[in-house]
Amino acid sequence: MAALPSFRPQLIDSLRHYNRALFRQDLMAGLTVGIVALPLAMAFAIASGVPPQAGIFTAVIAGFLASLLGGTKLCVTGPTGAFIVIIYGIVMKYGVANLIICTFMAGAMLVLMGLLRLGQVIKFFPMPLITGFTNGIAVLIFLTQLKDFFGLPVAQMPAGFFAVIDTLRQQLPLFDPLTLVISIASLLLILLWPKRFNSRLPGPFVALVLATLTVSLFQLPLETIGSKFGGIPQGLPAFTGLDVDLEHLSDLLGPAFTIALLGAIESLLCAVVADSLTGDKHDANQELIAQGIANMVVPFFGGIPATGAIARTATNIGNGGKTPVAGIVHALLLLLVILVAAPLAAYIPLAALAAILIAVALKMGDWDIRKAALFPKQDTAILIVTFALTVIFDLTIAVEIGLLMAAVLFIRRMAASTSVQQLRPEHAQLFERHSIAGKSVPAGCVAYRVEGALFFGAADTIDQLASQPSTVRVVILQLHRLVMLDTTGLLALSTLNQRLQEQDRTLILCGAGNEVTSMLRNARLAHEMGVGNIQPDLTTALQRAEEVLTSGVVWG
Repeated sequence: MAALPSFRPQLIDSLRHYNRALFRQDLMAGLTVGIVALPLAMAFAIASGVPPQAGIFTAVIAGFLASLLGGTKLCVTGPTGAFIVIIYGIVMKYGVANLIICTFMAGAMLVLMGLLRLGQVIKFFPMPLITGFTNGIAVLIFLTQLKDFFGLPVAQMPAGFFAVIDTLRQQLPLFDPLTLVISIASLLLILLWPKRFNSRLPGPFVALVLATLTVSLFQLPLETIGSKFGGIPQGLPAFTGLDVDLEHLSDLLGPAFTIALLGAIESLLCAVVADSLTGDKHDANQELIAQGIANMVVPFFGGIPATGAIARTATNIGNGGKTPVAGIVHALLLLLVILVAAPLAAYIPLAALAAILIAVALKMGDWDIRKAALFPKQDTAILIVTFALTVIFDLTIAVEIGLLMAAVLFIRRMAASTSVQQLRPEHAQLFERHSIAGKSVPAGCVAYRVEGALFFGAADTIDQLASQPSTVRVVILQLHRLVMLDTTGLLALSTLNQRLQEQDRTLILCGAGNEVTSMLRNARLAHEMGVGNIQPDLTTALQRAEEVLTSGVVWG
């Protein structure tokens, strides 16, 4: 049994040589990220069907804990757009109280993933699958924000793609022109804001401030955080316990697993992006444990699910952040906003927050359809199916079916690439030890080579070797191009050996790598065949064949 991963946050190593210069860089980067995170945290919370303070509390608590305990230096954690559709669906179906329980359960699952060393889970999700559900989530975010973007007279948008489309179809003619003007102006400012200013004064923050000042100074009759939620409470979030309904707890396992799965994917993707920008190397298992702890704590303070945020992480790196201290500074700045400036949030128009989220949705998706032409058709099919299922049904179904499609198509590809070829003198010489060139196969012997993977999807490719002409007494099977061997493949080799022995024939395996050779020995196949019939290369295998043909020994 593998040992549990060591608990060693990146902050420990970062503080070893910490100094004032590093702190100045972390301070400026953390303040900038905090300014970026403020409007996003509120917008994500409102779009998820919870009060805006839930988003800020989450950014403070989860952002602080993930930076304190995480396995990356510069990833910033908080509520993200990817969770909006999932959280909204849970709130509509199960209520906020059960969302809090789902968040805690998801956190426990993330901790367990880290302890079980599942930090490389991201490798099991092909990019077409990730692109498909990311684009699907972006479309859903876009659709759900049209209510506040147009100022539609709808109390709350329904959950479900078709219900949303039907509501928009009925209500769009009733849009509010004034709200639409503020929304469009805010969106254009965000999208057209010069990149050179973004590092110090982010576009979303500028749009939020200008829209708020405009609505307040001219007393425009637009819906605001104050009119809808009564503002944001000033002060620290109150600690509350979890109201667990054991009778219906099993119903929450599916939603909780969805949160945990998406949280793991988003966090590890964020860590990979951070590594690519900085050249660092993250500890995936430590990051999962930290994200899990953060998600287990935030529910007690009215928070929502959190994960690594790629945009905020890129902002952190782009503004000179060097250590996890930058993420801690970002969380402390948001805490200061709650303690000092919370009453001002009541004047923020929902139209500006909708514009911010629509900008997030537009930037979140990968809309370059020309890339699809570069994909194999099978990968394009995975992308399209995952995208459609995410939009029409939900992320859980999309990921399950997308992964199933990817697995089946991968198995088909691997099986199609596996072949058994008879070695002939005219074959070109590739490696002297393994090439047939310059060697002679004695009469009564035939040699084959396996190429590709010998696994459950392709194990039957060697069945044909059991049928040989009556003159053949020795079959050599070359394994130096075998890229993978699983239990089914081992059983197929064992069956082939038994069938040949029943015919008084000998099977000789040669050229296997260290890992395959170890599998043959651990599975006792080497004992069944006889140690003399496992050879390191083709030359020694041919010598062994001559011995068998001369002596008449089949096994040994």
